[in-house]
Amino acid sequence: MHEYNLTNKLTAEFIGTFFLVLTICTAGVHGLAGIFAPFAIASTLMVMIYALGHVSGAHFNPAVTLGVWLRGACADNEVLPYIGTQVIAGILAAIVSQNALVSDPNPNLLVMDTWQAFTAEFLYTFALVFVILNVATSESNSGNGYFGAAIAFVVLAGALTVGEISGGSFNPAVTSALLTADVLKFEDLWLHIVPQVLAGLMAALVFRSISPVVAIDDD
Repeated sequence: MHEYNLTNKLTAEFIGTFFLVLTICTAGVHGLAGIFAPFAIASTLMVMIYALGHVSGAHFNPAVTLGVWLRGACADNEVLPYIGTQVIAGILAAIVSQNALVSDPNPNLLVMDTWQAFTAEFLYTFALVFVILNVATSESNSGNGYFGAAIAFVVLAGALTVGEISGGSFNPAVTSALLTADVLKFEDLWLHIVPQVLAGLMAALVFRSISPVVAIDDD
């Protein structure tokens, strides 16, 4: 089995996160896909997972990286580089969408109820990370061919269910893009980041409590 170095992995994380967020910004934030935006987003996520999962694990999401790390399936020396790469890719994707793809870059500002938005982001980020840990890192499900579809369907379900409540980010890299695109106010940033991080960590703890965990060695 081919071993990929950190540069390979970060390149994969950048590409996957960039195209995921580019789709979110163009199809969703700027409304070019209308009511079909959640399907475009989920489709992009799914194909990028299948294309790059064998290289980096296809996290594309700092909350996922934290959860996978706590689960024991991400080396300590990869965590911060992964997160930094994902956030940078998200911000660049928002800039490209707004300046190169959209002719009238004036998206609507997210107006959120504090408790509802916090709860929505927590619940569906938890669901996303928990599903990822079970379908993509569990030895019991090793080698399955459905992991990319399962993960994408969580995002699709979350976007359709609570997208109108919180914006349906479930991902600090996406949240960084929403801030860059002037959709999310800086003072509301915590309504996404805090529940997303907490949910990623909680999902890993629940996974560890119900599943056997085999830690990996740091490179």
